[in-house]
Amino acid sequence: MADQENTILLEDEEGQEHEFLVVDILELDGEQYVILLPVEETKDEALVLKIGWDEEGKEVLCEIESEEEWERVAEAWSKLQKGEDIWEDTLEDN
Repeated sequence: MADQENTILLEDEEGQEHEFLVVDILELDGEQYVILLPVEETKDEALVLKIGWDEEGKEVLCEIESEEEWERVAEAWSKLQKGEDIWEDTLEDN
């Protein structure tokens, strides 16, 4: 997805919309996560959200609440950025 320029609008707690570039979608442990970069801001701080589903079956983006889950996703994203295989450690453990 990195070769496509897809953007989405997210609304913050104050009702203001912010545009984000969808950098990638990462699948890890049967879950999907979206990596976003703010379009307007100058800092390169990525936002990582979990892709989930609401009661009506619509796709929603959720904050990652577990510190352990967030660290796994951040580590996997870092490995991908370095060109490393994110499944290597998992295969070695089995």
